[in-house]
Amino acid sequence: MTTRIDTRFAELKKAGRSAFVTYVMAGDPDLTTSLNIVKALPKAGADVIELGIPFTDPMADGPSIQAAGLRALKNGMTLTKTLELVRGFRKDDNVTPLVLMGYYNPIYIYGVDRFLADAKTAGVDGLIIVDLPPEEDDELCIPALKAGLNFIRLATPTTDDKRLPAVLANTSGFVYYVSIAGITGAAAADANAVGQAVARIKRHTKLPICVGFGIRTPEAARAIAEKADGSVVGTALVDALKNSLDAEGRATAKTVNAVAELTAALAQGVKGAKQAAE
Repeated sequence: MTTRIDTRFAELKKAGRSAFVTYVMAGDPDLTTSLNIVKALPKAGADVIELGIPFTDPMADGPSIQAAGLRALKNGMTLTKTLELVRGFRKDDNVTPLVLMGYYNPIYIYGVDRFLADAKTAGVDGLIIVDLPPEEDDELCIPALKAGLNFIRLATPTTDDKRLPAVLANTSGFVYYVSIAGITGAAAADANAVGQAVARIKRHTKLPICVGFGIRTPEAARAIAEKADGSVVGTALVDALKNSLDAEGRATAKTVNAVAELTAALAQGVKGAKQAAE
């Protein structure tokens, strides 16, 4: 079975360029604005969208993304409304891959089978669940694959060659390489170290490898795009959104454009990598 994710990466490989993957938090700062932002991302140059599921205890997220989740939760965002947002996006866009990223607890409470059925119907293509290791694949990973969703696993600088086969065993869609140890937004990614890590992981898998954590500028996105199959940017976009809000944390006339404009600049950085790599 070929998913939108598989199709998109095949298209990009044929075009000879790396993917630009954007992360935003569902419902930040409110459902309507969030939907408008997600709709704007592909037009601005996003090849794949990661949509964060708001959660009260996001242990892998830095302060910016934690704050985004809290803004969303404060305004009543739930997993049910996150799927509603996906359905709204799919009314206009049936092509761009969309991945839900978050933690297992909200899915467990929702009910795994119900969630997978509803996510598939809504138009979700894949899942990144950061707190479910391979040893717990029966909880969600295997059922997700059976439901026709990609299950994207994280690899980190501390994932050694002995551990990698377990991490990659049931991974599909792409591999998300976390370029720095620690939380999101904490430091800058080192392109040379990333290149070595990507080469090492590629010895174990034919899947595309996307690199996230520590990419904030078009120049950084371009440098990573020359080493990997995709660059993931989240914190920088979330910060652009936050900086557009009013004193009460509400959306302004600038909010959607603030995210779209930075997305466009970052996308140009990624697309510029094609020439640099030739």
